[in-house]
Amino acid sequence: MTSILKEKKDVLVIGGGAAGFFAAINIAEQNPHLKVTILERGKEVLGKVKVSGGGRCNVTHAEFIPQELVKYYPRGEKELLGPFHQFMTGDTMAWFEERGVSLKIEDDGRMFPVSDSSQTIIDCFLFEAKKHGVETLTGHGVNSIANVDDKWEVQTNHECFTSDSLLIATGSSPKIWKLLEGLGHSISQPVPSLFTFNIKDNRLKDIPGVVAQNVEVNVLGTDLYSEGPLLVTHWGLSAPAILKLSAFGALELAKRDYKFEVEVNFVKQSTAAILEQLKQVKLDSAKKTVFKFSQFDLPKRLWQQLVLASEMTEDSRWGDINKNQLEGLAGQLTQAVFKVDGKSTFKEEFVTAGGVDLKEINFKTFESKLHKNLYLAGEVINIDAVTGGFNFQNAWTGAYIVSKAISSKA
Repeated sequence: MTSILKEKKDVLVIGGGAAGFFAAINIAEQNPHLKVTILERGKEVLGKVKVSGGGRCNVTHAEFIPQELVKYYPRGEKELLGPFHQFMTGDTMAWFEERGVSLKIEDDGRMFPVSDSSQTIIDCFLFEAKKHGVETLTGHGVNSIANVDDKWEVQTNHECFTSDSLLIATGSSPKIWKLLEGLGHSISQPVPSLFTFNIKDNRLKDIPGVVAQNVEVNVLGTDLYSEGPLLVTHWGLSAPAILKLSAFGALELAKRDYKFEVEVNFVKQSTAAILEQLKQVKLDSAKKTVFKFSQFDLPKRLWQQLVLASEMTEDSRWGDINKNQLEGLAGQLTQAVFKVDGKSTFKEEFVTAGGVDLKEINFKTFESKLHKNLYLAGEVINIDAVTGGFNFQNAWTGAYIVSKAISSKA
C-alpha cells in the first residue's frame, strides 16, 4: 500500500545484516545528531551473522597486511587495497575489543569471539545500536527506491521514508539488484561462489572423512589451480583446496554447468620424482604388502584406495609389482583425475559472485558514482572472498568507510 505521509530520516540503511548494522552504529556514534534507521525485510536482524562459522561467527582473519589480504578476494582484489589501508583486520579487532568482545585467533588464522558464540556479536550490535539511538524496523521489505529533489525516497510494504543519505547493504538480493538496475546501475549476474564438488568415484566411495593435508588441485582445461587441505565427503570433495577453486573459478565453473574434471596431486611432487621413490621402496620393502603400509604421510584409507586403483590387490607385495603397476600408482598419487558432476552449498556459507559493477563505485567512500548520497557496502556489490572470515572483513571495511563519509558530510 502507498502511504501519503513520508517519514523523514537523516540516514536510511536498507539491510539489517553485518554491513548494515556496522555502518549504522558507526554513523550514529560519529555524528549523534543524525537520525539513523535500519530497514530489514525479515522478522529478525543479523541472520547470516548468527549462522556463520557454524554458529560461532568467523569475524575476520589474522592477515594484517593489506597487500596480502586482498589476495583472498577473487572479485574485488584491486578495489579493496585502498579501503584496507583505511580499515583493516587489526581495526576490526580493536573495534570489538573496545566494546567488550574479545576475539581469538585459531591455528588456521580464522578469528572468532572468545565465547565461541555468534550471539556475542549480535548482542554487541544490538546494544550499540540501542545505545546510539539507531532505529531498527523489521518486516519492512523495500518495494521502490527513487531520488526526488535530491532526497532518497524509499517505499516499503508498510510506509514511505525519505532521507538525505541512503546505504544499501542487503547482500545478494535479486530484488534490490533489480531496483538498483532501475537507477542505472549495472549488475554482474550472480553465480554461486563457495561450494563443494560432487564426485562419484570408487576411490572416494568408502572413505568419507579422510583429509589429505596438503594437495594441489587444478581444473583440467583451465588455469584454475589451488592448494591446501582436501576433505573427502559423502558427496565428493571439500575443504580449503576445493573452496578456493570454487571461489576463484565461480564464473568459469558456472559456464561449464558444474561439469568438469579436476586433477589432484596428493603429494605435491612430480610423477617422475615419486616414481623414483616408489622404485626405492620396492627394493627396500620387497616382502611387505603395498596395501598395508601407507607412504608419503598419506592417510592410510586414501593410500589403500589409490593402490587398488593402480590394479593391485590387497595382497600385492612390493617385490612382485610390475612396471605398469608402479607407474599407475605414481600417476594416482600425482595426477589423479576426478569427474565433477554438480556442486553442493558449503555449510551455511551462501556466498555469491555478482552484484553492482565495481566500476560504478568510488572506493574512497563506497558512494555510487551515478548518484550522490547513495552508498553500497557488503555483498550487494560484486565482491566476494574465499571462506575464513574474509567476506565479513569486506563488510566491516566498506561499512566503516561509508560511516566516515556520511557522518562527516552532515
